[in-house]
Order: sequence, then C-alpha cells, then structure tokens
Amino acid sequence: MLEAGNVLITDSQGAIIEIIPVVEVGDDVQHFRGILSPGFINAHCHLELSHMKGYIPENIGLVDFVFKVVFERHFEEEEVFAAIENAEKEMLQNGIVAVGDICNNVMTILQKSKRNLRYYNFIEASGFPPAVAENRFQRSLDFYKQYRELFTESSIVPHAPYSVSPELFRRINDFPGNKVLTIHNQETAAENEMFQKGTGDFLRLFQTMNIDISFFKPTGKTSLQTYLPNLSNQQSLILVHNVCTTENDIEFQKQLSSLNYPFSISYCLCPNANQYIAGQLPDVNLLMDQQCNIVLGTDSLASNHQLSILEEMKTLQQHFPSLSTATLLQWATINGAKALQMDDVLGSFEKGKKPGLILIDNLGHFSLTSSSTSKRIL
Repeated sequence: MLEAGNVLITDSQGAIIEIIPVVEVGDDVQHFRGILSPGFINAHCHLELSHMKGYIPENIGLVDFVFKVVFERHFEEEEVFAAIENAEKEMLQNGIVAVGDICNNVMTILQKSKRNLRYYNFIEASGFPPAVAENRFQRSLDFYKQYRELFTESSIVPHAPYSVSPELFRRINDFPGNKVLTIHNQETAAENEMFQKGTGDFLRLFQTMNIDISFFKPTGKTSLQTYLPNLSNQQSLILVHNVCTTENDIEFQKQLSSLNYPFSISYCLCPNANQYIAGQLPDVNLLMDQQCNIVLGTDSLASNHQLSILEEMKTLQQHFPSLSTATLLQWATINGAKALQMDDVLGSFEKGKKPGLILIDNLGHFSLTSSSTSKRIL
C-alpha cells in the first residue's frame, strides 16, 4: 500500500505508465478519497447458475444444496441468458476484471464472447462410478472444444472428490493443455467422513440419485489426501472452499507439491457462500499460519446474495479482525491473477499492464466498513 502523495499515470486505454510523486506532475490530476486498487479477480464463480438467485434456502447443508442444483436448475433459456447477462454486469460494476468460471454447459459462451470480462473457463467433469468415466469425460470434452474455439484459457477440471472416480481423474490429469485446474475441496465434514470411514451424509446423496457405489472402499484418509496424488501432471491447481481443511492436509499438499514442481496450489475462499450453504467458514488463520497462497471467489448467485469480491473481503475482515486490508487486497488482485495465469496483464499496477482501476471508499482507518463500496474507474 502506497501512502498519499503518489500519482498513478495510465494511458487512455488503462495501461499503466508509471507511479510518480505528486510534486513531479502537473495540474491535470484526478483526486479520489479512498483506495485505488487494481481490478479484482474472482477466482471461483458459476455464472451459469445466476438464474437461481434466491431460489435455494440458506443453511440447508451441502448435500441438500447439491440436490437443488442438480434437480431444479433447469429454467427457460431466456431467463437463464438474461440472468447471466445481469450477473456479469454486476461483476463489472463491482470492480471484477477476470473470473475463473465453472462450466457444465455452453450457455455462458454468448455473453462471454462480448469480452466484457476476461474468463478462465473451467469445464467441469463429474461421475463417481468408474464405469461412466469415459462417457463423462467425452461430454466435457465436447463442451471444451466449443469454448476453445473462442477462448484459449479453458481446461477440463474435476468437480469434487466425491463425484470423480480415479479413472476420471486420470483422464483429466493426462489431458493436454490443462494449464490450470480447480476442484471443490473439503466443503463439508461429510466429505472427509466418506473417505475416512465410508459413512456420512454423502451416502444419502448417492442413494437419492440412484448411484451404485458398492465399488467404493474408504481409504482411511481425508478427501484431499485421497485424491490429490491423482493430479500429478504439474498443473496449477485452485482448491475451492477448504472449510474442513486441516494442518495435516496442508502439510500433505506441500510435500506433494515439492515432488511435482512446479505444481502450484492456491486456496480459494468463498466465505459468503460457505455461510449461505451451511453457516460455516474455513480456518483462515490456519491457512495464513501455513503461508498458503490465498485467492478469493464469489461462488454462484445460487449460494450468494451478490457477486462482489469486496463483500467477500468484508466478511473475512469481520470474522478475522487481524486481517489487514492490504492482505485482503493482495488475495483479491495479484494472487488471483497468478492463480489464473493472467498476471502478465492483471493484478498489479506495473508498467505495461492493464489491470483495471477501481476505487474503494467509505473506509475506517484503512479498514473496510459495512458501507464500503467498490466501483470501476477504468
């Protein structure tokens, strides 16, 4: 964080030229009250679920939330397209410049083709029974090819540990061009319980969805320690949610990363979605103590009241008061840009970059307040 008395100079297109002391510039300087920041990076979103805003009740738990999404997500196309457009507009207004977006269909392509925001498209593959691995991967591959026609920044990614078999993990791991992967990680205690003991609420999920998991044998390990060795092809990986991630999990991840250099891991926090679904938050102090690379996401409007990285930052500072605004801004900007491999252009005020420029106002001694807002300037 630079003190007052510095001037950010850009060209008319928003490219950064330099930062110089105010005494070295002329009179044509715009003054703002607040913090000037590079544009925010939303490292985890489901734009395709925007039409479900307010549809799913809060605090029903992850399994029942999944039921709602799987069985009740099908609305009229016009309503879905309109919601996608409005959700993107909301992100633009809130200062978001790039999004890591989960895709289970091609319905967001039309809006994304307008190039209002930069997207990394994560085409999701799921299917827990090994027998369906090939068909499910081919389905995701078909979507991937349609995204790749317009966007080079696309990957086929695993949905979650409880929905991807080792066979499907293998196909994802071996797929060429998967520079960045992401996975929903340890979002609920039931996820770990399933892999450690073969019990818990996810059994109800499989029963309700009529999925035969008689093949499944618990590993006695947490979900992260079970699946992470399947991703060994030196991809960058964004772990999303991490509500029940432990110190042992992080140590396991670090050891594995050191063996698979340059296997880089980011931990994405979506606190408002965690509270919406199950009234929980990840152990942010643990992640910081372990020096994890942290990024921020909004999740979807099915699990959030808004798509605002600033609102995620507010929630984190409210529940973890020791978090400085400078640290939160690092998570929201350069860390996210690096995780999506977009830091050549986004994430910081460096010469030649076009990171976007946003103003954060209504601060209290450089801390965020309930009335703090963010708006796009460039």
